[in-house]
Amino acid sequence: MDGFRSWGARLSNWGRWGPDDQLGTLNLLTPERVAAAARLVEAGEVVPLGLPLDADGPQVPGGGRFNPVHVMTRTAAATPSPSGFHYMDDLLVLYPQSATQVDALAHVAYDGRLYNDTPVELVGNAGAARLGVETMRRGIVGRGILVDLPRQLGVGRLDPRTTIGPAELDACLAAQGVVPEPGDILLLRTGWLQVFREEGAAAYLAAAPGLGLEAAGWLREHDIAFTAADTWSVERVPAVDPREEMPVHCVLVRDLGMPLGEMLDLELLAQRCEDRGRWAFWFSAEPLAITGGVGSPIEPKAIL
Repeated sequence: MDGFRSWGARLSNWGRWGPDDQLGTLNLLTPERVAAAARLVEAGEVVPLGLPLDADGPQVPGGGRFNPVHVMTRTAAATPSPSGFHYMDDLLVLYPQSATQVDALAHVAYDGRLYNDTPVELVGNAGAARLGVETMRRGIVGRGILVDLPRQLGVGRLDPRTTIGPAELDACLAAQGVVPEPGDILLLRTGWLQVFREEGAAAYLAAAPGLGLEAAGWLREHDIAFTAADTWSVERVPAVDPREEMPVHCVLVRDLGMPLGEMLDLELLAQRCEDRGRWAFWFSAEPLAITGGVGSPIEPKAIL
């Protein structure tokens, strides 16, 4: 069985866009492809794909992250000014990756290196000196394609032991009549977000169906620009090889230079796509320009 290092060496995009590149596969979102994606809009229906930022999010007490803490610092109880002017104010404390979010290229390293042979030491207490999420401030915009595996397989949600590979991706897209194109933004629906809503955050975070290492090869072959899922991991957790931790993250983020989106709410989009009989659409997600950040909340949208 090939380990993630072997896959990473074969699929690496290091140097593909130059030695100083910090965008990775987002380079594939060319102006021409963005313009073509805009022409997919027919009805003008905007479908939000993000989870709310609140105390009921998908984090658990005692975990590595906590759900956002929202505090009002000025309310209706404050005294208006003599002119009658009155304003409200609030404070938000959050982990940027606590709900619907994007992993920047500074988020994942192994063997001392980040994407494009960047030394991991460039990520310190002040943040990432390179590959931070602020490099993505132009947004993730282009043709989105939904891979709705539960629908294609006739199940409500995938079993957490499901490893998704090229055969599963090809079969689902063929059933939907979608041909993947370079620069596509792939949204993977597993139905796993239902676990969070029905059983709670602890069950949701305990495991996840998702991509295997062979799927990383498929994404590279098809020049996918960005991949996101309704799970917290995008990849299968635990990994097939128990000796490896987050192997698909290692290959996609560190070797391909592909940012990953996690915890997207794809339920309404799946229904709208089925209603319309089309699974390609305009997609847009804008990370916050957090200087040196290794991730950011996003509010992704599909426009049909």
